[in-house]
Amino acid sequence: MNKYHRFHLVNPSPWPLLASAAALSLVVSFVGCLHDYAGSFDGFVASLVNLTAVAAAWWRDVIREATFGGHHTIPVQRGLRLGFTLFLVSEGMLFFSLFWAFFYLATAPGVEVGGVWPPAGIEVIPADGVPLLNTYLLVWSGITLTWSHFGLLSNRVRPALAGLFATLGLGFAFLGLQAAEYYGAPFDISDGVYGSTFYLLTGFHGLHVVIGWVFLAVCLSRMRAWHFTAERHLGYEMAIWYWHFVDVIWLGLYLAVYVWGGSH
Repeated sequence: MNKYHRFHLVNPSPWPLLASAAALSLVVSFVGCLHDYAGSFDGFVASLVNLTAVAAAWWRDVIREATFGGHHTIPVQRGLRLGFTLFLVSEGMLFFSLFWAFFYLATAPGVEVGGVWPPAGIEVIPADGVPLLNTYLLVWSGITLTWSHFGLLSNRVRPALAGLFATLGLGFAFLGLQAAEYYGAPFDISDGVYGSTFYLLTGFHGLHVVIGWVFLAVCLSRMRAWHFTAERHLGYEMAIWYWHFVDVIWLGLYLAVYVWGGSH
């Protein structure tokens, strides 16, 4: 059908409805797992697989629209950039609320935690160990990602691929060290408000690193398939924004939770 306008009117798609149903099933089964209901774990795994498959199919359709359909005109790209910017703002508000909770508890510790922060009896994780190494990894991942972006803007695919591949390697190393830190941590999420806020902040950040890593991995696959050019690479641009957002959040988290909160 010929288009007589510059804007993209989305075609009917089953993915929003299926994604909503899969997400609802995932949450219900997860709550069931927390309460040890029979069959909840199997339902959780099935819901997770279903949601992943729906998300992959939905993402495939968007990639086809952007790369082969010609639907992402300049006005559409402006709208997508604005939408993604608002999404990052909402993510910033999420972390703002988590940081607010941490600083509220740390600056006015109650008698329940001994009137001190870190609470009495809590052995904190040293800031100059794994957290500092993870900080180096994420900072370098931001540098290699910027190098990759400049390579693409210069129409040099080889350095663009090399920088993106290095970023993925650094991100994977970060996640591995984060898992090792969790495994050897001297406290867990049930150890009062310190454990709750620590694992909520670092865990949500780790989840965002996983999402950003998958985002960049898809961009690597698309770059190898010549989906991106110096003039048209909106998907990669948004992945770069997201990864730099994750970097900035980690820097604030490291300084607040590990450096200041661990020695206050």
